[in-house]
Amino acid sequence: MKIIIDAMGGDNAPRSNVEGAVEAVRELGVEVVLVGRGYELMEILKELGIDELPPGLEIVHADQVVDMEDNAATAFKEKKDSSLTVGLNLLKEGKGDAFVSAGSTGALLSGATLVTKRIRGIRRAALAPLVPTAGGGSILIDCGATAECTPEYLLQFAFMGSYYAEHILGRPEPRVGLLNIGAEEGKGTDLQKQAYALLKAAEAEGRLHFTGNVEARDAVLGAVDVIVCDGYSGNIFLKTLEGTALYLSKQMKGMFKKNPLTKFAALLVSGGIRDFKKLMDSREVGGTALIGISKPVIKAHGSSDGYAIKNAIAQAQKFAASGIIESITANVEYMRLPTGAKTAEE
Repeated sequence: MKIIIDAMGGDNAPRSNVEGAVEAVRELGVEVVLVGRGYELMEILKELGIDELPPGLEIVHADQVVDMEDNAATAFKEKKDSSLTVGLNLLKEGKGDAFVSAGSTGALLSGATLVTKRIRGIRRAALAPLVPTAGGGSILIDCGATAECTPEYLLQFAFMGSYYAEHILGRPEPRVGLLNIGAEEGKGTDLQKQAYALLKAAEAEGRLHFTGNVEARDAVLGAVDVIVCDGYSGNIFLKTLEGTALYLSKQMKGMFKKNPLTKFAALLVSGGIRDFKKLMDSREVGGTALIGISKPVIKAHGSSDGYAIKNAIAQAQKFAASGIIESITANVEYMRLPTGAKTAEE
């Protein structure tokens, strides 16, 4: 399998991307195409003690870089020789099986939508990270790709998230919940109420395991495998979860450093502390799948180091081999508004 990397994207680029690519080739058995300024990439390889490209590693030169200051909606068009644009075109042309970028989320979303295209019938692509929950992690869809949604979008997010949980997390009949301010059917705005009706109908047809509304608290406690929401609510949910994890980690660190006795206690539970930090560490997952695009695309965290990039490549490898895109494509007809229903406006 061949994974294409936007080598110039991310806060620590290009070094982090080169390091991650080298480790991925060694450990995962994949081929990696680094897209970026070839001379810079070769210099980094030499610093890593690699004088010639090893088997499985390829460089495609792209002279421009999409910066965070660039207009996200037009950057990939205005910089046609950027690592992002060239990489997405390679994916579109079938010269790789998946694409990974730690660069601008907006530019990646726009580029993936207009270059590689959405799956026919899918109204909006969605960012679907795996968030830590008591149930071993849940898919949050969407977490920021589409801030304002229609009920039809949420219906499609539910199906796409369900397929992802089934194929990637290995959970047959994943439980799907609609993020809301209460568990009762009549809760929420018109968006949630209308989406609830669509999801309930899909559940009645046996196409989704929809369990109803889910409050944020219960979602974190592992009540569902897929958390469905608009991008605005999802981003707030995700950032709150991340902030809470950082706060708890800081508090625990201070608590265990109070005196010799608490330091000794920290030694006794050090294994548990390491497991907790690993659970909350975004580097372990590597990136977020952009679901609904016709080819596998992974958005890595902007601050990714080499370890995170390697894990993002591993995620891309799983995504490309999972059959998720094929499942979505084969079932798009069930993800639309019922015949006669008012069409959601783009």
